[in-house]
Amino acid sequence: MKLDFQKNITIVGLGLIGGSYARALSALGYTVTAIDRNADSIDYAISEGMITRGATEADAAILGEADVIVFALYPSIFVPWVEEHQAKFKSGAIMTDVTGVKGCVVERIQNCLRPDVEFIAAHPMAGREVSGVRNSDPSIFRSANYVVTPTPRNTEDAIELCCHLGRVLGFARVSVLSVDDHDEIIAFVSQLTHCIAICLMTCQQTEHLEDYTGDSFRDLTRIARLNDEMWSELFLSNKDALLSQMTLFEEELASLRKKLEQGDRDGLREMMRASTARRALFDKKPIT
Repeated sequence: MKLDFQKNITIVGLGLIGGSYARALSALGYTVTAIDRNADSIDYAISEGMITRGATEADAAILGEADVIVFALYPSIFVPWVEEHQAKFKSGAIMTDVTGVKGCVVERIQNCLRPDVEFIAAHPMAGREVSGVRNSDPSIFRSANYVVTPTPRNTEDAIELCCHLGRVLGFARVSVLSVDDHDEIIAFVSQLTHCIAICLMTCQQTEHLEDYTGDSFRDLTRIARLNDEMWSELFLSNKDALLSQMTLFEEELASLRKKLEQGDRDGLREMMRASTARRALFDKKPIT
């Protein structure tokens, strides 16, 4: 199923990601509306031409016209919001999301959802160290990854529409993972890396450290500037998977420490060569 220009798209939650979706889709010619509890965010999005209209509450007219609804809400807000307002959705509407964890939301929403509306989950692997619609920018999607997480309840049409949305938004790679595989991988590639960045910023209390650091420390801690409300919720929502990945990291760090303690230069170089070879696979290739 293609995301054709006849479809009306509603964004629920005009933060950094929801706003970037709105900017990208409006620029491509889609009719985009939005719901956000912050009136200033709605006014700004309208003034920027990101949306045609918006509301600070679950407006029945807006939701009733939406063919596709994109939810950019915290997990703890997402599920009750759908439970409360799904009666306003258009029959045949397709819901998707940008939520960073899936196990805590996908089954709950699919279990409570009316049978004539479908939810297909997705995770845009993009972001910045800032938040809010005023910082939205579709360029964050370029060279980034987009992951679709279907379940057996999803139709092929909805899965294809969701994948097509990722391509339309400009993501370099669109992948499909199960909910469990997604949360395990995200615990490693996203949540663990944020944990490491946090600890690097809190484990050493030397004053004026910012005056002595080089690019390596700045690069490693770029993501330490984060939204504590959102990230604490994401960590706790995916606690078991994150704890498992923390254990793997601790074991590997212990192995590195042991080689250092023993003066095992060959062992250190072997780990460094393995690290270098694998890191080369992650370098972002230009889109051709």
